[in-house]
Amino acid sequence: MKSAYNDSQAFVTRDGSLIRELMHPDVHGKKGYGVNRQSLAEATIPTGVSTKLHKHHQTEELYFILDGQGLMTLADDQFEVGPGDTICIPPETPHCIENTGTNELKILCCCSPAYSHEDTELFDQK
Repeated sequence: MKSAYNDSQAFVTRDGSLIRELMHPDVHGKKGYGVNRQSLAEATIPTGVSTKLHKHHQTEELYFILDGQGLMTLADDQFEVGPGDTICIPPETPHCIENTGTNELKILCCCSPAYSHEDTELFDQK
């Protein structure tokens, strides 16, 4: 199964990041041999922007930082991230990421089970 980058339309997720689904069961799993249980997306966070603090009830995520610099909040921890870093986000773990660099922050995000808006719970931020 192959998916072309330019065929994937970008959209905004509940946490406020711009996502381009590279593989997702809703799009690429209907032919009987496609992806079924996971999704792969590219997320773009503009300079000076943070995603909303949120968690996923079912989904485990892996973030791979492609480009840019950021500050990752993972439960009670905060740490800097940059190109080549990988972050594992277990289900039920509040998280967000802020672009602290001078360029767009680009992240490759793998979700299992696949990303869904319904699995995303937002937290009030003060």
